[in-house]
Amino acid sequence: MKAKLLERKSPFGRSFMVAHHSYPYFLDVWHYHSELELVYITKSSGTRFIGDNIEQFKEGDLILIGENLPHLWQNDPEYFSSKEEGGAQAYSIHFKKDFAGAEFLMLPEMKDIRSLLDRANQGIKFTGKIHDNALEIFHELSVLEGIHKLVKLMEFLAVLAEEKDYEILSTDGFSFPLHISGDDRVDKVFSFTFNNFKRNISLEEVADLVHLNPTAFCRYFKKATKKTYSKFLNEIRVGYACKLLIEERLNISEVGYECGFNNLSNFNRQFKNVMDISPSEYLKKHKKHR
Repeated sequence: MKAKLLERKSPFGRSFMVAHHSYPYFLDVWHYHSELELVYITKSSGTRFIGDNIEQFKEGDLILIGENLPHLWQNDPEYFSSKEEGGAQAYSIHFKKDFAGAEFLMLPEMKDIRSLLDRANQGIKFTGKIHDNALEIFHELSVLEGIHKLVKLMEFLAVLAEEKDYEILSTDGFSFPLHISGDDRVDKVFSFTFNNFKRNISLEEVADLVHLNPTAFCRYFKKATKKTYSKFLNEIRVGYACKLLIEERLNISEVGYECGFNNLSNFNRQFKNVMDISPSEYLKKHKKHR
């Protein structure tokens, strides 16, 4: 299932788009676009696909989707049968990462917002108190004009950047995001892993990259990333496997070997550990919503 590119152009005289959507059901297309998308569901329910993440969505969900990250909001079957006008409603903001200028984004004061936009590469679901004010903010953004509209968006992004209660949705391996950890050794391990995960990687090999013995490396990596290296490596492989499964160019066994797993049973086991469902169940879920 190949994701479709949806080209969007901001209206003349505006650097970003704010819209209120009201349909019988949401766009039933697995798609991506070069803009980031901030979505607030005001009425609707169904299944949300973002990268390799599959979850139920409902009224009140606030989601930030990164640039070129495939996604789909699939309404429950009753929305398609009833075709009730206004049954699915949401607010959305579409904006380029550098919509205020690349140099502006690199200002020291923009550090937290840069981090937010980097995290959005995997999709973010906000679960904290921001929901209490989100609808009001979207309403304001819909009616404000000029500099007041821009300032309100920047304020909103600043609040989201400070929000501590959130969930990262898609795995590392699906979109290969750029990690900015501030730790050269972790960055070196990330880069090496993304470039080599398809083959066998020994602990000794990766530990040698940062001039540590395997035991010291395991302690260091767990402290720096809150997960073991083997878990990180398997998440990368499984994320890439999800991408290949969705594209349907290879069968399940071929996908497992392509992603670096040495046999089908190990692939199935590690996939289920990461995704909570088997590769075949994951593929079936996506096929159901094509």
